[in-house]
Amino acid sequence: MHNICGCLVHSIPEMTNSVIAAIAEIEGGEVHAHEDGRIVVTVEDTETQYASDQIMDMHQIPGVLTVTLTYHHFEELNANGPALDQPTH
Repeated sequence: MHNICGCLVHSIPEMTNSVIAAIAEIEGGEVHAHEDGRIVVTVEDTETQYASDQIMDMHQIPGVLTVTLTYHHFEELNANGPALDQPTH
């Protein structure tokens, strides 16, 4: 199984750029749009970390007020797709 999550991150508007930079540092995280402190983000499982753990990490970024899960998709990996090792906790 592979998880893909869409999130809405609310940040302090003056800190939006630093929040975006911090999200970009998270492996599996990607910023798609932002306006007035609202940031649209996707995260997906990586070889070393679950998407849910990445979402929890986003809560700890300075300037983040809330992280809301808005979309969640489970995807089966087939024999032709890339192998995904179980993340280690």
